[in-house]
Amino acid sequence: MNSSSIFPFSAKFFAELKVHWVKNSQQWLFKVGLCCLGLMCLAFQVQAQTQAPAPANTNPPATTTAAAATGVSAPSGAVDMSKVPPVTAPSRPGLFLLPPTGPGYFSLWDLITGNKREKPPVAPYAPFALLTTPAYDIDFRYLDTPGHEKDIFDPVKRMHLGNDWLLSFGGNFWYRYTHETDSRLNAAGTNNDFHMLRTRFHADLWYKDKVRLFAEGIDARAFGSELPPLVTDRNHADILNLFTDIKVASVNNGPVYVRVGRQELMYGSQRLISTLDWVNTRRTFQGVKAFWRTPTWDVDAFWMRPMIIEKGNVDNWDTQQNFYGLWATNKPKPGHLIDLYFLSLDNNRNLSSANVLTGNILQGNSNLHTLGGRFVGNFDNLLYELEGMYQFGQRSNLDVSAFAVASGVGYRLPLPMNPQAWIRYDFASGDSKSNDGRSNTFNQLFPFGHYYMGFLDRVGRQNIHDINAQFTLHPMPWFTFISQYHRFYLANNTDYLYNASGLATMRDPTGQSGSHVGDEIDFRANFHVNRHQDVLVGYSKLFSGNYLEKQRPGISADLFYVQYNIRF
Repeated sequence: MNSSSIFPFSAKFFAELKVHWVKNSQQWLFKVGLCCLGLMCLAFQVQAQTQAPAPANTNPPATTTAAAATGVSAPSGAVDMSKVPPVTAPSRPGLFLLPPTGPGYFSLWDLITGNKREKPPVAPYAPFALLTTPAYDIDFRYLDTPGHEKDIFDPVKRMHLGNDWLLSFGGNFWYRYTHETDSRLNAAGTNNDFHMLRTRFHADLWYKDKVRLFAEGIDARAFGSELPPLVTDRNHADILNLFTDIKVASVNNGPVYVRVGRQELMYGSQRLISTLDWVNTRRTFQGVKAFWRTPTWDVDAFWMRPMIIEKGNVDNWDTQQNFYGLWATNKPKPGHLIDLYFLSLDNNRNLSSANVLTGNILQGNSNLHTLGGRFVGNFDNLLYELEGMYQFGQRSNLDVSAFAVASGVGYRLPLPMNPQAWIRYDFASGDSKSNDGRSNTFNQLFPFGHYYMGFLDRVGRQNIHDINAQFTLHPMPWFTFISQYHRFYLANNTDYLYNASGLATMRDPTGQSGSHVGDEIDFRANFHVNRHQDVLVGYSKLFSGNYLEKQRPGISADLFYVQYNIRF
């Protein structure tokens, strides 16, 4: 195994970094300075807040420590291990749901055993078959609270090795059967039936709250397909996460860590940065991240390179891409979040002259910056979200000016079965002229596109209008039914239609095919078997609009899938 493919610090790496730094020193100094300035501003703001009198509605700690519950204090100078690790809670996505509350059966096993609960149980996993949250941020700290509900896998979690060490093991297995009809919009109209298996296993070791070692392997396989498997379908016996955390400071009672190595990234709504749990291999990066956590602020600064999936070999990082930025999340009060971020992507991949000639230029030769913000939350039963993203920089010697907006309001009806509805409008700019010296197509970066733009994955957040709605029910607390409707239009008729992975799939340079791509409906039913197991059944159908009817005559795409997921 080539150690340089896992750890970023090798002789080859330093030589490569030196060349890159010399070539791009002015840009790097500007961006690093901007990130540092942002961190300093946030630190000064938080320090000013902590020096002021505490507000009357200061949030209590999310968990009760073992020492507080038992009335026994830790020895002087000792670390309260019940607070280790400082978990980063997953941010609310768009189209979020308010879960059922009150008495009920919160799993199928509860129903079978007659265990009717007065309120939802404390559990580490969300009751759904898809889980974008990285394994290292699953919160098991409740196990140090006396009286917690026992579980068969408790003995391999939070094993105390003396007073200063914690060791945990965990894993995940899923199986998915998929039947596709014209789902890739291929001209031949070939259907596709296939199976996917994915296995993950991790080990997590902490020394006090100072040093962490985390390792997670993945084995992803696909078989039986009639079309060639996608790159993201298979990755045999590889590394998903392998990093160390080192605590370097404590600022305003908030720890500051540096994380080095291979790691997943997930931020905000996941429209720009996501672990992409829908695909069999997930998405991971390699590099360095510094992060600071307090009850009201999460601040991250990172430099990463995405990993290149190599089915039969150890994955290596993409030396032609450098991705870095600053992300801050403010939690002003329960139920509300504010995201502020600055991201940069240097993509030095050379594009072919044919791609440049046809305007298919989003996959390389670019120095792109994204500035954005997001507000999300709920006032009782009223749900809201607004996110704006602006991009600037250079792409194939063209000036970039592009933007995207995601907006929506929702409401939970005070009725049986916990009904909730969202109405949304999403927009991402496209390019109307390929010879005006500017490029106006938005780049969606590394998103969870599958979640937002229809489960058929034919549409990405680039050159698109999406008028959409969602309606959900919980006929029982353990049964979630989700229905979505999308109406897609190209933002500019002469630009490409891009898929969920951001790739250009078809284009009419004359614009005569119109702008109405089509209408999609998505149905999902999730059965929460118990705290570890979920079954997800889904169906999606795309009804072709004028654009698809002219570009792919006779295509009628749909998708059916069944997925089983078990975690421990």
